[in-house]
Amino acid sequence: MPRDGLARRFCFVTDEWPRPGAAGHLAYNHALITHLRAAGHTVDLYLTRPRLPAPVMRLAPGTVPVAGRRLFRVGRLLVAAEPRAAAAALLRRVAPWLLPRRGGTDVVLGASISAADSGWIAGRIAASRPDAILIDTIFRAPLLDEPSLSGIPTVLLTHDVFHRRHAALRLAGYSVAPAELDRAQEAALLARAGTLVAIQPEEAALLRGMCPSQRVLTVPMPAVPLPRPPGAARHADRLVFVGSDNLPNLDGLRWFLREIWPGLRRARPLLRLDLAGDCGAALGRLPAGVHRLGRIADLAPLLHSASLAIAPLRAGSGLKVKLLDYARHGLWTVATPDARAGLAPDGCMPVYTADSAASFGATILAALAHGGGEAEALAYIRRHYAPATIFATLDEALQRA
Repeated sequence: MPRDGLARRFCFVTDEWPRPGAAGHLAYNHALITHLRAAGHTVDLYLTRPRLPAPVMRLAPGTVPVAGRRLFRVGRLLVAAEPRAAAAALLRRVAPWLLPRRGGTDVVLGASISAADSGWIAGRIAASRPDAILIDTIFRAPLLDEPSLSGIPTVLLTHDVFHRRHAALRLAGYSVAPAELDRAQEAALLARAGTLVAIQPEEAALLRGMCPSQRVLTVPMPAVPLPRPPGAARHADRLVFVGSDNLPNLDGLRWFLREIWPGLRRARPLLRLDLAGDCGAALGRLPAGVHRLGRIADLAPLLHSASLAIAPLRAGSGLKVKLLDYARHGLWTVATPDARAGLAPDGCMPVYTADSAASFGATILAALAHGGGEAEALAYIRRHYAPATIFATLDEALQRA
């Protein structure tokens, strides 16, 4: 039961089925919903778009109740009732590299909720009389303009400060959707919610400057240590990267494979890099020693067998959830400053930072030679990312809803 003994009803609005192991924001949403339900609350999930892991999805007993204008259920089967969405879900599973770019756009930061979806969802939320509405990102914020939702407490999970990411990507030469997004536009969307949730402290400070009238909380991604089991050995010449096929991941990996990997292989000819997730399929032909593994249901054996993770991102913001996943499996990471941004500061942070191709390669070789550090990585996660600690401020805010 909740700490005050009162079970509440929350409506959670997003555009894609929350789940771990797919993308950072989906894992975050899944963790929060799981936490609220474990605390005894009811959570109703609303999808603004029929974005499911598969065109037809079997719902396990006890799955969070879900509804959407373009979804329908047949018993325990949830179906994306839109041919384009169903085809995209199928391609994401079997051939993600065939997914077309949206209008030739390099990066899609988000798509605003449609008026039709907003009205449909608002009517059902209003009828359910929830204690609060939680929405993820500014792209769902226009829902809060619906008159029927007036008076219901609202929480916006920001996930990022999007105008900064938009500017960084444009500066790097990429085409971005939406085409325009500046500080004032983002602030106007954020101002629709009563409480804003930032994923890391630096972004919380930025949000307070943008929206001084809103309450701003810092609620990072939680993580639970998963130590290496007895008998599971780490391979001295194995690196790992886990990620989707989004542009920052692909840009960073291409830079790594072009500028850093050849020198590493000359220094350690047996060195291997495993790519898990959709990133490998999107890269095309890979150099010797690099292996695409695709999507893996259970990452633990892979992360427990590697000696080091890499995070060669050259653009991005928010909190890189993959670095927490590496650390909770006892792995240290060699990361660029952009990839490291947002992690809790600590004298024993399990991350080596390198800001150039030469230093990135040299740091990998030094880290492999040094070895160890598992206990420090697990302890870092316990100190900063325990779920009960992470969600405490949000729990308190929702209890007052």
